[in-house]
Amino acid sequence: MFAVLKTGGKQYRVQSGDMLRVEKLAATAGETVQFNDILMVGATVGAPLIEGAAVQAEVIDQIKGVKTINFVKRRRKHGSQRTKGHRQQLTLLRVTDILEAGADATGVKAAVGAGSVAGVAVAAVKAEAPKAKPKAKAPKAAAAAGADDLKVLSGVGPALEKKLHEAGVTTFAQIAAWTEADIAEMDEKLSFKGRIEREGWVEQAQAIVNG
Repeated sequence: MFAVLKTGGKQYRVQSGDMLRVEKLAATAGETVQFNDILMVGATVGAPLIEGAAVQAEVIDQIKGVKTINFVKRRRKHGSQRTKGHRQQLTLLRVTDILEAGADATGVKAAVGAGSVAGVAVAAVKAEAPKAKPKAKAPKAAAAAGADDLKVLSGVGPALEKKLHEAGVTTFAQIAAWTEADIAEMDEKLSFKGRIEREGWVEQAQAIVNG
């Protein structure tokens, strides 16, 4: 009796005693694995699989396939070329039994691709990882208590007001008390390029403070 099984995206027609090479399975030499995706057993055809059917096989060894060479060349003025070799990871099996029914009750380990096992493990780790708590939003600099509306000053918009707040300047009284050294320091620190004196912020602030 023969069966047609599916594994690694390929289909294989097998009989008991056949030696088979399939894409690498998560198994070690000496283990018995069971293929449950069976498309056909004898004259019985699945739709698309046969419920309860299975193929059991003994793992002989983990091997590599024949090396394949891939050559890529790009036809351009500064074209490039690349040669790359590859050997497919394979599992060598010997088919030991073909079951027409009762696959669920055998207790034999299901044949699973090595890549699938890695993917399942990574997904499980991600699922178990605790979710990071959302970071609390930092309060806005402009929300300082008791801050004056510095946009009243000539040439001060929202962006410049934000810069002043970040530098710790929030009131007209602070600006009114600036000395020439303070003006020079603030001008350099915030890259105002002479705007403070040009716009007359100190004089405007003093006028506001004095009423």
